[in-house]
Amino acid sequence: MAQIPASARSTAPEAQHLRRELGLAQSTSLAITDMVGIGPYITIPLLLATMGGPKALLAWFVGAAIAFSDGLVWAELGAAFPKAGGSYNYLREAYGPAGAGRWLSFLMVWQIMFSAPLSVASGSIGFANYFHYLEPGMPVWGGRLMAGLFPLLLVVLLYRHIGAIGNLSLVLAVGVLGGCLWIVVSGLPHLSAARLFADRAPLSMNWAFWAALGHATLYALYDYFGYYNVCYLAEEIRDPGRVIPRAILFSIATVGTLYVLMTASFLSVMPLDRLLHTKFVASDYIAMLEGAAAGKAMTLLLLWIAFSSVFSLLLGYSRIPYAAALDGNFFRVFGRLHPEGGFPYVSLIVLGVIASIFSLGRLNEVIGSLIATRVLIQYLPQTIGFFILRRREPQLERPFRMWLYPVPGVISIAGWIYVLATAAPRSLIFAFGVLAAGSAAYFTRAKGRREWPFRTTQ
Repeated sequence: MAQIPASARSTAPEAQHLRRELGLAQSTSLAITDMVGIGPYITIPLLLATMGGPKALLAWFVGAAIAFSDGLVWAELGAAFPKAGGSYNYLREAYGPAGAGRWLSFLMVWQIMFSAPLSVASGSIGFANYFHYLEPGMPVWGGRLMAGLFPLLLVVLLYRHIGAIGNLSLVLAVGVLGGCLWIVVSGLPHLSAARLFADRAPLSMNWAFWAALGHATLYALYDYFGYYNVCYLAEEIRDPGRVIPRAILFSIATVGTLYVLMTASFLSVMPLDRLLHTKFVASDYIAMLEGAAAGKAMTLLLLWIAFSSVFSLLLGYSRIPYAAALDGNFFRVFGRLHPEGGFPYVSLIVLGVIASIFSLGRLNEVIGSLIATRVLIQYLPQTIGFFILRRREPQLERPFRMWLYPVPGVISIAGWIYVLATAAPRSLIFAFGVLAAGSAAYFTRAKGRREWPFRTTQ
């Protein structure tokens, strides 16, 4: 791996000592709380609407195949490079620390400054939206104010050392799994094959079908995203070569099973027309089965779930600008650690403030652009880089190796291309705009610093 530049070391000498205090249970709970946020409780009706009903269940399986395949990429890279920052390190090493890897790793951090706050904002907006179920008279401005203040509250709660946060993650995970299990257990006695297979018309494998499935898969992937969060915290995980792969794969399997069962329960209990148009699918579902009081109790649990997920998101993403700053490939101030808590406080505060601003927007305006940006700038280049690294450095120590290599990697690449090909035009325009602006910023900076591709040969 590349040596950390002396200039970066001098700005934060304590930055080499993040504390390894997270075990398998804590790491897995952080991944699950990141994945199962408020997202599925808002996107399941949208997912079903894209294909007009139960056929949209296919999207969960397609999304799971992509997530599991991509998870194996993350598992191998995370075990081989257990450093804070995740993809930043993988892109840099795969494409060359002194070459194109410097550009791509910069771009990854650049897009995180947009996509991470948008991810946090989506959870914050979801929290405020579900609060309307309890307080239907709350004005629109009140909901937006609540969403905007939510990330700032999270910054205050995360302003402490990682050991205390890891223990708190176990408590948060109980609420996350509790909400899913309540829905599943309540729905099991009512599962109806007749409703799940109500549409017996043969699948038409035309472009309209594949486009609809791709759009539904985009929503599914939005709900799956987060399995890789432990890689951003790799420098704070004990025995990362063993823990990281297990946390990633177990979290995907657990969450994927829950999503399918939850959707099947909704379809079996609620009339399809109501299911496709409700804004409070979980609350309405529980209220139908167990009464209005139970519906309000579910809403309180959903607020807990939204809080838990955004908490985990902001924690993980705050480590990425920190890692890039240490490497001299981002603004140096982001490499500072809190003198007592040992956490990257500048990165945490900046992302929290940006997320607060983005939380004043609308949820449906961010999901498509968020996914397209991540896939274009981070996930697709990372999977391609995985194969480059395998070929260029076959002797690299890899505590975990991809199962059935190279099949999952090929599935991952094909899946990301499929998602981009079926994304909405506005989402692609936003993603390519972030790519173009980030590239312009990098090349301008690189020219002044005589870095790749402007480095002169000696």
